Amino acid sequence: MMSRNILVTGAAGFLGSHLCDALLAAGDSVIGVDNLSTGRLANLSHLERESRFRFLEQDITQPFDPGKVDLVFNFASPASPIDYTRLGPETLLVGSAGTINVLEVARKYGAGFLHASTSECYGDPEVHPQVETYWGHVNPIGLRSVYDEAKRFSEAAVMAYHRYYNVDTHLVRIFNTYGPRLQPNDGRVISNFMMQALQGKPLTIYGDGSQTRSFCYVSDLIEGILRLSGSDEHLPVNIGNPDEWTILECAREVLAVTGAGTEIIFKPLPQDDPTRRRPDITKAKQLLGWEPKIKLRHGLEKSLEYFKASAQ
Repeated sequence: MMSRNILVTGAAGFLGSHLCDALLAAGDSVIGVDNLSTGRLANLSHLERESRFRFLEQDITQPFDPGKVDLVFNFASPASPIDYTRLGPETLLVGSAGTINVLEVARKYGAGFLHASTSECYGDPEVHPQVETYWGHVNPIGLRSVYDEAKRFSEAAVMAYHRYYNVDTHLVRIFNTYGPRLQPNDGRVISNFMMQALQGKPLTIYGDGSQTRSFCYVSDLIEGILRLSGSDEHLPVNIGNPDEWTILECAREVLAVTGAGTEIIFKPLPQDDPTRRRPDITKAKQLLGWEPKIKLRHGLEKSLEYFKASAQ
């Protein structure tokens, strides 16, 4: 297969940087775009001498032209509760004007387009596990709405560009993902627990710990996304790990992997925090021949050295 020229927005973020690595490993050339509001150049520092990688510090909420590209991966957005509540209007803007601007790049050059959507589109779901045909149970004016509604608008925009302009679009709904380069202070479950355990602090659980999440290791997720980008599917596809864990069970796994002897403490649950989260990945299995391989314990072990370095 000929080398492609690929645009990745949000390239300095957790998922964006791993995606850049995978595309380069496959022989492609990559233009990485990020405004560094939440992304970190350290995530891309190993690519400084890679001739097939070019980085542009660019805010995608402003129109831009990266030149001819064959494929676009749109991963630009604050993604952790700490970041998107701090950057609420910016999150709404990147999910609306930003998505439209990047879709215009794909439209101009006849490029394929894959948008990173989220399980947050399901809100606090009344259907369990979550299937792609479920429309969701989302509070449009709550604390999380700046992220949820930005992502839901993005999905509408992506489908509109497919239907009206025939852009070859793809939508991935990403469930909880973890691994090296996850921001150590981003307020998400795995990073919180790993950092607290390694720093000898109590592990903080919000609520009673019975709420559930499904954790996918980053390499599994990236493989699923790459398969989706080469498919003929235009409607949303869940990519995540269907193994469902309570938050309390996850905390105990982190303690086992880190060997920490710290206690677990409980605090009030934030507004609109989902009580259940588990992907139905039947569609991904059937369409893409994909399912995750890495179990939570193994993934935490693979992430340990990164979090150790971050905790120092």
